[in-house]
Amino acid sequence: MAGSTAPSLAAAAESLWSVVAPGWPGFSVEILPEIDSTNTELMRRARAGRTEPVLLVTERQTAGRGRMGRAWTSAPGDSLTFSIGVPLSPAGWAGLSLAVGVTLAEALEGYCGGVSAAPHIARTHIALKWPNDLWLRGAEPARKLSGILVETAGAATPDAPRYLVVGIGINLQAPPAQGLSTPPAGLRELVPGAQAGAVLHAVLPPLMDALRTFEQQGFGPWHERFAARDALHGQRVCLSDGREGEARGVNLQGELLVHTEAGLQVVNSAEVSVRPQGAAGSTGA
Repeated sequence: MAGSTAPSLAAAAESLWSVVAPGWPGFSVEILPEIDSTNTELMRRARAGRTEPVLLVTERQTAGRGRMGRAWTSAPGDSLTFSIGVPLSPAGWAGLSLAVGVTLAEALEGYCGGVSAAPHIARTHIALKWPNDLWLRGAEPARKLSGILVETAGAATPDAPRYLVVGIGINLQAPPAQGLSTPPAGLRELVPGAQAGAVLHAVLPPLMDALRTFEQQGFGPWHERFAARDALHGQRVCLSDGREGEARGVNLQGELLVHTEAGLQVVNSAEVSVRPQGAAGSTGA
């Protein structure tokens, strides 16, 4: 729950370990007061041969990273920033960031809906901006609530799992909008007493379950659920390579479909970024 009874990060981590560890042998939880970037740290470890399942949480990031090198900063108490590192062997990686985004949005809405301090949650909807942002939609224009950064490190042998690192930043308190092309939102707008420990406790178990499901089934289980939250569907969009068109959802591989003058185009997140037409740009995870 939110408020003074919410568990601290340390208490949440201890209880989460007992929930997650049975399904992920060797799983550990680390909480650091400050680090450059949780994703960067886990990628450093992976390159050094450390590929055990781990949750790394920090109270403050000094050099957080988003897609395409964009910055993601955090101040103590104002956000929840963490990375999950696990060895994973899916048949393919396409659509993973969308699966994570859908799972995170559902978990956050479940958290907010279960707190009596948020009676207006029914009027609020957490939407997904392809491929890695969570937007808060309601009576106001959509604003960015959370971002996701997915990275992998190469396996030691061709048949070994790759090491997956999923970084997540959730605004608890909306940061200043200055310098941001997408206005920010904060979870405390829905739950005034929201604390990092309680939010982490709400989102981590479903995220860990989702990674295992994705390994076994790919993006398929999330395809329709993403469509219900697709913030770009039907909008005119601009791609970073200069193409423009109307967003038409995603295919079963999680690739964006855009109808342009040249016909229906398939857009891969590794190739371009996308923003609604008329927007100044988009911030990263």
